[in-house]
Amino acid sequence: MVSANTRRIVIEPVTRVEGHGKVTILLDEQNRVEQARLHIVEFRGFERFIQGRPFWELPVLVQRLCGICPVSHHLCAAKTVDGILGIDRLTPTGEKMRRLMHYGQMFQSHALHFFHLASPDLLFGFDAPVARRNVIGVIAEHPDLAVQGVMMRKFGQEIIKATAGKKVHGTGAIPGGINKNLSIEERDTLLAEMAQMLEWSRKAVAIAREYTLRNLATVSGFAAFDSNHLSIVRADGAMDLYDGNLRAINASGGKIVDQVSPLDYLSVIGEAVRPWSYMPVPFRRQPGPEAGWYRVGPLARVNACDFIDTPEAEAARKEFLGLTEGRPNNLTMAYHWARMIELLHSAEVIQRLLEDADLQGDDLVAPRGERRGEYVAMLEAPRGTLTHHYRVDENDQVTMANLIVSTTCNNEPMNRAVQAIAEQHLSGRPEITEGMLNHIEVGIRAYDPCLSCATHALGQMPLEVTLVAADGEVVDRRAR
Repeated sequence: MVSANTRRIVIEPVTRVEGHGKVTILLDEQNRVEQARLHIVEFRGFERFIQGRPFWELPVLVQRLCGICPVSHHLCAAKTVDGILGIDRLTPTGEKMRRLMHYGQMFQSHALHFFHLASPDLLFGFDAPVARRNVIGVIAEHPDLAVQGVMMRKFGQEIIKATAGKKVHGTGAIPGGINKNLSIEERDTLLAEMAQMLEWSRKAVAIAREYTLRNLATVSGFAAFDSNHLSIVRADGAMDLYDGNLRAINASGGKIVDQVSPLDYLSVIGEAVRPWSYMPVPFRRQPGPEAGWYRVGPLARVNACDFIDTPEAEAARKEFLGLTEGRPNNLTMAYHWARMIELLHSAEVIQRLLEDADLQGDDLVAPRGERRGEYVAMLEAPRGTLTHHYRVDENDQVTMANLIVSTTCNNEPMNRAVQAIAEQHLSGRPEITEGMLNHIEVGIRAYDPCLSCATHALGQMPLEVTLVAADGEVVDRRAR
């Protein structure tokens, strides 16, 4: 129950994230934090309005969820459509072209977040003047880093264009494979930049590592809490951002579930709803919604995998886990270091794929198998594990869709971060400054949330209709 003397602070919008969200903080008479919540205030509804559409439209339709990570939805939907068509294995060219598209997406997204959205806080400090603490300030004071970020993102987008047809909302993945191969000219153009991208990726890992170690005392107390971690991994336990089975570990590194097929995800994962947000809260069915929440994304993936199959990223992973003597790293701000390890891994994979002659193959589409009426696919989007689940009828129309989006999985961790930071930096303070409030945004930004992707509702949406007379009197009110 909120008292009459409660003071309410609102951060709206949360800045330097994709999509629209706000934070509300309730303070009592002594300025102590009573409640702090992250609210997702936009609603997309893709799960409903794609119903009735032909299922082969899904790879192009659902990527309109987002302009930042459309490739993730494009490919996850394509993988699901493959399954509906009974296609369990793509041709080598189809598989590797999709992987190149996906790792190009990971590369450009991680570069965008680190250099454009997160770096102002890391370079200038959480309390720096807002006029300085932005991408314009980075350009003015660290022009080399600003250029590096722009060029790295451009490189990733050029890979997407070469594999998907265009940089945003491409059409490269089609049922059963891909609609083009990589020409020799495209390959050589991309390979010419590869050495520079690898060098910049190494430097990005070093920046994130040095920031974490230099500020370890602060980072260790900044919204750091034990949690479970979930991701997909390859059959041998390696990090695989495109395909794999579910693994969940606890805060000590013990495996809770391992090698669960995406087809069986409902035996592991459920979704709860919160009255203050359009974003659901996924949880492990055992032990349930209260204790079954988990983290996803770069931090979870680096913690959960047994190894990374590219040498430089694997060396960086070992150094990362050395900070916690091999146990999972549960520091929220360590997301940045883990994200840059994945950036380096993506660069190494891109080089390996570009040097593979299969990308110039002509066998682009696998033959269809036995038609299925339902299928589930997963991949690792930049922000975490992404699930697409579709059911179709005999007329090829979608009858059910469930999307568990990466950012959705981090809903509970982000709310816990908001609460912890508010209690640490706002409680009992006689004056609340902009810098104090930015600490809360820093905690949210560490997760690199994509709020547009993550907003949908389970069940029936609330509806209230009020009938008002000409004189302003409320005549009737009905709620559903």
